This record gives sequence, C-alpha cells and structure tokens, in this order.
Amino acid sequence: MAGGGDRRQVADRFTAEDLVAVQTLSVTVPAPVALDLLEGPLGTQLSELLRGIPSDTDLSDADASAVADGSPAYRAWCLLKDQYKIGWVIAGKLLARKRPRLLPVYDRVVRCALGHPPSFWTDLRTALREDDAALHHRLLGLRQSAGLPETVSALRVADVAVWMAHPAPGHRCP
Repeated sequence: MAGGGDRRQVADRFTAEDLVAVQTLSVTVPAPVALDLLEGPLGTQLSELLRGIPSDTDLSDADASAVADGSPAYRAWCLLKDQYKIGWVIAGKLLARKRPRLLPVYDRVVRCALGHPPSFWTDLRTALREDDAALHHRLLGLRQSAGLPETVSALRVADVAVWMAHPAPGHRCP
C-alpha cells in the first residue's frame, strides 16, 4: 500500500498509510495511540528508534544485534506493547510494516503454527541463515513463482505461506 512503509521518504516515521495498512491485517490501532504516532511524542520516539533499525537489510543477512533484546527494534516493540499497551500483535504488525525485510509479522496464527520461542525474531533469523540461507532462497523462489514484485519481502512470503497452511478458523491452538 502506498509504496510500502519502508520507502525512503517515510521509512523513519509513521504515516496514516501505515495505520490503514495494518488494518488490512485485521488489527486496529486505538485512536489515541494512532494520533500520538502521527503527531505526538510517541511518533517522535519511534522515529528515533526507526533510524537505528536497518531498512534495507533482509533478516537473513542482518547482524544478530539488529533483532536482539535491547536493539532499537526490540525497544520500539516494547515501547508500543508495554508503555502504550497496544499488545504484542499490533506492535509487531506496525513494526513489520516499517521494516518488511527485517521484522516478521508474528501474530496469533503464526504463533499457533510455529510456536512461541523465547525470541521469535532471533530464531527466525537463524532458520533463514541455515544451510547457506536455503529457506530464504526458497521463499524468494516462491515469490518469483507467484509473480510477485521484488518489493514483497521474503518475510511477507513466509507470513502468507504460514497463514495459508494454517488450519481452518475454529482450530484451537495448543
């Protein structure tokens, strides 16, 4: 939507397009938080953190420190989740919008399908790097087979694949 949340002109700030984009993922940012993201101190704090998160790096190529506890990405997620109380799913989807190559969508469906590792970002990074990045290359191959543009990241392909393979609605997760 609107060229992506990571395009150069808006990569380090949240826009109204970002809020609409995450709504397409079945979440709604509460109005007071949305306003604060767009025009308040939350937006300023997150812009500072976003500047410290690579926007042009795939998770498979990223240094482990990019997604480790204490990283700007982790601090942004905690700020949204803990201080602004929007929950881990919405926080994750907002950040995935801004860094689609680096930060995966991690929601209830993904957690149900893949489990709840101590550090999803770090564990996924490890999986994407194993065997000379075989999984990452497989995801890029799926993107090509589907005729998707290169602007669709390997992580977004993975997200769709997990959702498509997940059992029908009403399935209970362990």
